[in-house]
Order: sequence, then C-alpha cells, then structure tokens
Amino acid sequence: MKIWPVGKHLGAIPNRLQLAGGWIDQPFVSQHNPKTFGSMVVVQIEPNFRPMDRSGIASGTRAIAMKLWKGKLPNRPPEDMARELYEVENKGKAEPSGSQDMIGLVYPGVNRLDYNFKVHGGVFPSHIESCNSAKVARWLSRVLHLIPVEPRPDGYNPLGEKNLDPKWVAKLGKSGQDCYEAIMKMDARALGASLNLNMKCWETLLPHVVRHPLIRLDLMALLKAYQLQYLGAMYSGCGGGYLIVVSNEPVPGGFKVNVRVAPK
Repeated sequence: MKIWPVGKHLGAIPNRLQLAGGWIDQPFVSQHNPKTFGSMVVVQIEPNFRPMDRSGIASGTRAIAMKLWKGKLPNRPPEDMARELYEVENKGKAEPSGSQDMIGLVYPGVNRLDYNFKVHGGVFPSHIESCNSAKVARWLSRVLHLIPVEPRPDGYNPLGEKNLDPKWVAKLGKSGQDCYEAIMKMDARALGASLNLNMKCWETLLPHVVRHPLIRLDLMALLKAYQLQYLGAMYSGCGGGYLIVVSNEPVPGGFKVNVRVAPK
C-alpha cells in the first residue's frame, strides 16, 4: 500500500493563531475606541496539523487562499496578498470577515495589528509591527498549548448581543498591546494576563461569543478552571474552538504549535 505524506494533504499555506485583542479588527468595534488605536496579535504557525473547521484558526480563509494561490503563498508583498484575499473572501458579504484572518496567514512571525477607525475605515490596520526573531518564536512555541474543545455550532451567530462600551473597547485594544509586549519580553505571566483580559473583554462586549443557546458547553466555567491552574487562557475564536493555554509546564491533553518566522 502506498502511503502519502501528511504534508501533501495539509498544503503549504501556513495557519494562523489569534491571540489577544481579537474583534478590534472589526470597524463596528473599533469605532467605539476612545483611544487613537487598539491592537491585536496574530501569529503565523506551521501547517503541520489540520485544524477543526469553525474553530477560530481561519481555516475557511485558508481554504480560499489554497484555491486562489494553488496551495502555496506567492512571492509577493504580504500586504498585497492580504488585501487580495480579503476582497475575494468578503465579496458580497453583509458581515465581512475581519482582515486579521488574512494578515495572519500571509505575514510570518508574531504581528501586532493596530486598528484605527479613522484609517482605512478600520478595515485594515493603520500599522503592523512584526517580530521574526527565531528565539522569540521558539519561546512562544514552548509556552503555548492548544486544547481542542469543539467547533462553534451550525447556525450560531456571535453578534446577537452587543454591549460596545468604549471603556471595554479600549481595554480590548490594550490587551493586544500587552500581549505583544509580553511576547517581546518572553514574559509568560504577562502573556497569560493579556489573554485573560481579552476574555473579560469578549464576555463583556459580545456575550454571545462565550454564551449562546446553541453552545452546549459552559465555556466560561471551563475557561476559568484553566485560568486558575495556569498562567492564562483564551479561546481561539467565538463559540469555542480551542483553548489556548499559557504554561511553562506541560498541559495534559494539549499540543504545541510551531511559530513560523520569515526565512533569512
């Protein structure tokens, strides 16, 4: 029997992981930010596993990229690729996906995306700060642990309830800034704190992200259990997906990701 390499089926386009600050890339959120800008962090990771669909790892965006670019990233500026992918995915959509999905797939390393509603209408970042340090990438790969929970359910919409308090929108944007700073300092405790703050913001601003009639699990109870035992935790996306846990020690049931940096 002929055995086909796993990589042949996974494809060469990277995956992306969203860390603190998610939802600040949506103009309906960033327009309420009393500060100049708010930040979020996306991390490009090697495509060495198949993520669950509907789990907040941008698998739907990646599937479009795989088709658009025939299975591998073209040799073009990442900004151009992100904008092309955004246009293709969101054509005709009433509720477009945020641009962080596309940016995380095409920008290597750890990236802080700064969103200002007055720049590009908040659709694209006003600035991207990138880190492609191999040392930082190895550290982040070591302290992040992913635990599969479950995909968000069919028919689920996280936007049924919006409490867009400017004070909490500002905190959301700050969680992304704190997250990037913690990663640059390789400070696991501060990184965990930024993920915990992110989850408080999600729960406050968009309650259906973590509580909804179609979600079977008590996501907040599970989250708080891990936050108490480890340095910090957050969900990979709305409705569940994966728990992203920060720990210097092994986390039972968790697996590691490999942060992908730009080749020298």
